[in-house]
Amino acid sequence: MKRSRFSEEQIIGILTEHQAGLGAKELCCRHRISDATFYKWRSKYGGMEVSDARRLKALEAENAKLKKMLAEQMLDVATLKEMLGKNF
Repeated sequence: MKRSRFSEEQIIGILTEHQAGLGAKELCCRHRISDATFYKWRSKYGGMEVSDARRLKALEAENAKLKKMLAEQMLDVATLKEMLGKNF
């Protein structure tokens, strides 16, 4: 996945500018981002504080780690079931 050139703090700062009354088009031109990027950020980070964004990132990382562990466990279980099913 491509890494963003903006940190969560910067993204929330841009969205705060929008809430202060600046238009979306003006913000996009000033920060050199596309309209789609702005609206995607707004849907993900809208109404968040910086601490909330950090917590969200930590939870997403933990969730990815847990999903990987679950997939490995399921693979181990499937392998054991296959080995037990064979007649020696």
